[in-house]
Amino acid sequence: MQLPAMVAAALPLLLGAAPPQTGSVLVEVLGLRSAKGLVQACLTAIPAGFPDCKKDPAALKLTIAAAPGETLLFKNVAPGRYAVALFHDENANNRLDTALMIPREGFGFSRDAPLRFGPPRFDAAAMTVVDAEMRAVIHLRYFL
Repeated sequence: MQLPAMVAAALPLLLGAAPPQTGSVLVEVLGLRSAKGLVQACLTAIPAGFPDCKKDPAALKLTIAAAPGETLLFKNVAPGRYAVALFHDENANNRLDTALMIPREGFGFSRDAPLRFGPPRFDAAAMTVVDAEMRAVIHLRYFL
């Protein structure tokens, strides 16, 4: 790091300003049907980006091996309102498989948001993150 960059980085501390605080979101996934494949999840603050996070370039995404008792940890989450969507990618093909628009793999949302003719709205799944670790439990749902 060059001297001007070091001074710029230290300036907020010298002026008494605290660095921005971030938190984390620890998600416990319950109800996995099997230990096959992956669990894929995304966390978004943008309602239009929910539930697949494609419209949110700042969305945080995680993939872990499917195993009972596993958790997902989203780190460095700025304070705000977020929603989590996840699915059990049993065949590890990086997509939620469907049959006649009905999911063939398990899925879930933060706050176990209810379904109403499709995925829940962002507001139904949204949770507030502050500058500490937040815990969430998501129960997977399987239709087929």
